[in-house]
Amino acid sequence: MAGIIVCIASCAQQLYFPQLAAGDSSRLDEIMPLLSQRVMAGYHEANEENYLANLFKLQIVAEDYKAANATISAYRKAIKTGNMILPALAGIQYELYDSAKLTAPHNFDSLFMSLLHKLYSNWDDKTAFQISTAFISRYGVNALLIELDQSLAKQKGKDSISINDALTVCKNYCLYRVFKNIEPLAAPFFEQQDAKRYISDSVLIKTKQGVTLSAIVVRKRSITVPQPAALLFTIYAGPFNLYQAKEAAAYGYVGVVGLTRGKGASPDEIVPYEHEVDDVNEVIDWITHQPWSNGKVGMYSGSYNGFAQWAATKHLHPALKTIVPYVAAIPGQGLPMENNVFLNGNYGWAFYVTDNKYLDDKIYNDPQRWDNMQNRWYASGVAYRKIDSIDGIPNKWLQRWLKHPAYDEYWQHMVPYKQDYAHINIPVLTITGYYDDGQISALHYLKEHYKYNKNADHYLIIGPYDHFGAQRGGTPELRGYTVDPIALISTRDITFQWLDHILKNGPKPAIIQNKINFEVMGSNTWKHLESLEKMHNSFLTLYLSDTRSGDRYQLNEKKPDHIGFLSQDVDLSDRTSSNNNYYPDPIVSDSLDAAHGLVFISEPFNEPISVNGTFEGQLKAAINKKDMDIGITLYELMPDGRYLHLAYFLGRASYAKDMAKRELLHPGVIETIPFERSRMVSRQLSKGSRLLVVLNIDKNPFAQINYGTGKDVSDETISDAKEPLRIKWYNDSFIKIPVFK
Repeated sequence: MAGIIVCIASCAQQLYFPQLAAGDSSRLDEIMPLLSQRVMAGYHEANEENYLANLFKLQIVAEDYKAANATISAYRKAIKTGNMILPALAGIQYELYDSAKLTAPHNFDSLFMSLLHKLYSNWDDKTAFQISTAFISRYGVNALLIELDQSLAKQKGKDSISINDALTVCKNYCLYRVFKNIEPLAAPFFEQQDAKRYISDSVLIKTKQGVTLSAIVVRKRSITVPQPAALLFTIYAGPFNLYQAKEAAAYGYVGVVGLTRGKGASPDEIVPYEHEVDDVNEVIDWITHQPWSNGKVGMYSGSYNGFAQWAATKHLHPALKTIVPYVAAIPGQGLPMENNVFLNGNYGWAFYVTDNKYLDDKIYNDPQRWDNMQNRWYASGVAYRKIDSIDGIPNKWLQRWLKHPAYDEYWQHMVPYKQDYAHINIPVLTITGYYDDGQISALHYLKEHYKYNKNADHYLIIGPYDHFGAQRGGTPELRGYTVDPIALISTRDITFQWLDHILKNGPKPAIIQNKINFEVMGSNTWKHLESLEKMHNSFLTLYLSDTRSGDRYQLNEKKPDHIGFLSQDVDLSDRTSSNNNYYPDPIVSDSLDAAHGLVFISEPFNEPISVNGTFEGQLKAAINKKDMDIGITLYELMPDGRYLHLAYFLGRASYAKDMAKRELLHPGVIETIPFERSRMVSRQLSKGSRLLVVLNIDKNPFAQINYGTGKDVSDETISDAKEPLRIKWYNDSFIKIPVFK
């Protein structure tokens, strides 16, 4: 049997994997060790950290526990990820599993628990909390089994498997087998130990408005004097809220997780966004009246939870001493629309957070449903307002939001607006990423705070992170880009160091050396400056010329001597293709997908130069309609011919001058369209690199389609397309790129 199982077609890098194994657990257990051995024989990876992390899992599946523990030790030495929880104990759950299997396979439970007891007795609260999470799978053992079954399902009807697919199967098999053995033992043990360390309460808070909010409070048993509270306010309700509150307690605070009205045990209607300005402060006020509170509150966390912190500052409670918002959202600016263009990326989110008292994971984690909906809507040409009819389930929240295409009072009420920022006099630490979907929201808060409060005590940490990566501190690889090792940080540790600094007079986190702290991609260095303006010492102004450079057009530093234009026709009724693939995935690619757009390229740089900040500019255009949605994407064309996505802008021309007031374009008239709310980036460009700009009209399944009639875009249909959108882009249009020479 073994000789048959391990045979390999080396030329195709295929391993023999009988299809019966995918549906027979006993046969699978017999085959997996042999499959793992063959994967190890052909598996290579340049990234040492990833290689070793995968290798010890393969060795566990191969039942070579001694080798697996040796590899775990090597893995710990190779770890470069700054946000790894206690690198010296990385893989500890696997190490204990291996040791118990190696020493006493027939008395596994007893020996495993003996080893765990011995380790746990030496851990302080923070270490115990952080490491305990390694022994409990995030979504449960059944979820790991489902993931294993899904990877096996791909093999049904096949008798061979690629090395990459076999690696995935082996890793999923390892996770399932390990946690199936250790989680039933570890979970009750940690629950018992936590009960000795912490006091946990679920509470209901009655507000002045007559609603009831739900919250979870966790505090250390060993502390009997009043303490500051670390508050996380969220719409994401679930069992993990206890974990979140416990984490704050482990770091030395009274941990409080407050929930949006209607969530958890709250009996009221679930209403996203609209009441946080009142409800968060009601929770803060409640905290101050508790015997365990010393009257000081700090807030933290990201995305919706970051928005909730800013909502609280609109009417600042005196007990709120600081906020640490990561990747903070602004309703009406970053989502569900960006620069007045409604996006589909958050369409399913409304169901996810409002379908029940907790979260509707089943609906939200169904990408096929949402992809099908978007593609069917795009193909149909029906009005955007009727997109939920394509899905088949009314989306009442989208319909409510669509009534407010301008950034009007509805949205303005939800967070500080203009002069509100002048009264925000508490220290703020913003954390976001160059590739964070919500970056323009996070930076809008910061810029407005600086604008209206000249003495704003506001700090920024930003690096090569996406939306979820910024909340952890980055990953070694991001969408094809190898992240500089120095950029990998621990958002969690920085957060609580900051809270210690403000609430307990501790030192600032080491990374915060000035107001603006940013990692320069490609240089493996952090820079620390006193303002956003100091990030650059010059602007590189490049004109979108009508002069060809091969199959592209030139980006010229010199303003044109004559006024000319480039013509672009966009058939808004055409559904055989789409325009403006601006989203940075991948970040680094071998080719450029710029179909239907206009591409402009600069001369090569004679010396290295840093692009630092957000690009802006001014378009001069005449169109035959009253409006258009514009996309501008900025790339670095590297000397080796690869493209690195730097930043992009997406926005509606009629709101270019004022997001709160629509000003339609005049057909046939040359209009000036300013743009500035683009993505920030810091990147060290090498000698020989070029800048490349793609200019296009947004027309795809991922956002509203603006047909240019001047009606509410949500009401326009494909029948409004009529003649193509005809644009004359004038060559005195320019883009200003902030650089540091």
